[in-house]
Amino acid sequence: MNTEKFKVLGVMSGTSLDGIDCAVVEFTKNNNVWSFDFISGKTTAYSKDWQHKLQHAIHLSDTDLHLLNIEYTYFLAEFLADFITDNKLTDLDFISSHGHTVLHQPENGITLQIGNLPTVTDMISLSFVCDFRVQDVQLGGQGAPLVPIGDRLLFADYDYCLNLGGFSNISFEENNERIAFDICPVNTISNHFAKKLGKDFDESGNFAASGIVNQNLLNELNNLSFYNQQGPKSLGIEQVNAVYLPLIEKYQLTAQDHLATVTEHIAYQIASVLKIQNSKLLVTGGGAFNEHLINRLKFYAPNTTVVLGSKEIIEFKEAVIFAFLGVLRVTNTDNVLSSVTGASKNHCSGTIFNEELLRSNC
Repeated sequence: MNTEKFKVLGVMSGTSLDGIDCAVVEFTKNNNVWSFDFISGKTTAYSKDWQHKLQHAIHLSDTDLHLLNIEYTYFLAEFLADFITDNKLTDLDFISSHGHTVLHQPENGITLQIGNLPTVTDMISLSFVCDFRVQDVQLGGQGAPLVPIGDRLLFADYDYCLNLGGFSNISFEENNERIAFDICPVNTISNHFAKKLGKDFDESGNFAASGIVNQNLLNELNNLSFYNQQGPKSLGIEQVNAVYLPLIEKYQLTAQDHLATVTEHIAYQIASVLKIQNSKLLVTGGGAFNEHLINRLKFYAPNTTVVLGSKEIIEFKEAVIFAFLGVLRVTNTDNVLSSVTGASKNHCSGTIFNEELLRSNC
């Protein structure tokens, strides 16, 4: 098997329910160093019906979750088949997909990403690499974050790699180990309050910028016990619903003031983990377009150079890295780091459906 070049379709669906990100990427390994060429990408928004189903999946019984998994996998397979046809992608080596997280309780040994069934490869006739989190949880890890191996191997020019999606997460090198963890919720909360103002999200942070920070709420948020925990640590929608939203909504504020306070909290918590002086911070994810949040982050981290990635990298970095996780999986290379998840060892994670279909040029 030639492991020097792969053309992969990476697929990502985040907890903020923005939609499905698809990235077509070519990876090359020369002299043991990986590089990539971003070929194309597209984000397709979920219908209101699918947004509702995914948002409420956490409340389903095991039987109904199983049925939703089947339904979502058929939906995803049809979507990917159309994407491949529309973009005339005749030379893909395989598809590598994160799936959509509906349950994440690593402390209970539970993590579930739907859309990771062999239906995809059956319908598309391409190998399908998926289900990257389960094995890590079985090995005692958090099952997250998974992106840091890509940060280390593909974005080594930056001291920190920060993603602002449903949650903020960061990775960096410390004592020759990759360190990574979730910092705090971002779009999972801000989108909640933007919807109260008739919008799906707070564009450019304009609502937050027009609000007034409530200092008492800000102090309560900053004093949550999660911020005193040592990594590895991760957050899920469960904590947002059980801890964050009840605390925030306890304060009878306008949606703008809620957003202003939450944004201040996010910026403060991110800055608090930036310990390297005169460092370079790469910011990606949908939250990178939130100008007010970025400005508040710069205020709290004056000794850090905040670099916004290109539009393609801001929008599709996670899809690119999940494509890369698939490359590492099919080459039997460790793609999950115990230093970031807390698992008992580094490991090569992910399921390959129909390995025989891997293209002969892999």
